[in-house]
Amino acid sequence: MRVPLFPLPNVVLFPGQVLPLYVFEPRYRELLTRVQTSGEPFGIVRIVQPREVSPLPFHERVTRVGTLAHLRRSETHEDGTSSILVVGGERFRVQDFDLTHTYLGADVTVWPLAPAPLDRPAEEAVARRLVSDLMRLRPADADAIRESAPQDPLLIASFAAALLPLDAGQRERALEAPTLLGRLETLLGFLPGDVRVLH
Repeated sequence: MRVPLFPLPNVVLFPGQVLPLYVFEPRYRELLTRVQTSGEPFGIVRIVQPREVSPLPFHERVTRVGTLAHLRRSETHEDGTSSILVVGGERFRVQDFDLTHTYLGADVTVWPLAPAPLDRPAEEAVARRLVSDLMRLRPADADAIRESAPQDPLLIASFAAALLPLDAGQRERALEAPTLLGRLETLLGFLPGDVRVLH
């Protein structure tokens, strides 16, 4: 499938995560118009090297793994800029870039997590442990974490990725894990040792 891309520095979107964006550049206003007209998602990919430090073309400075973003709300302001809200959907791999628009596009292949039905009990156990460790890591927020943590292990992984003090590279490693259990265990491995040692 061919999708428009919205590259962002230091942002890795996970399934189910809600992301507010402010659209002000003309090329991304054009992208937004396309998405609003077609109803299609667009892709969020991470800018690895900013323009200021790399002479490479834009499409060679972004990751080749991203997440589809589904538009949920859009508010256009008087100056033509927009505030939008998107929700993360499926992970994808970029096959080839589309340079025919003012914004970057790509031919992408949806990259689902490998099915592993036998992993379900382990997924649930690691997901519970992640939530428990998050509460221990952030004791002041423990009650809020307990109340707002989702039940589904896939969404718990996304929830943890948003709350853990990770850099963009670590989040990307978690996103790229081949299985859900692998993603959960990757996130668990990023917890500080003094939190994990209590288990």
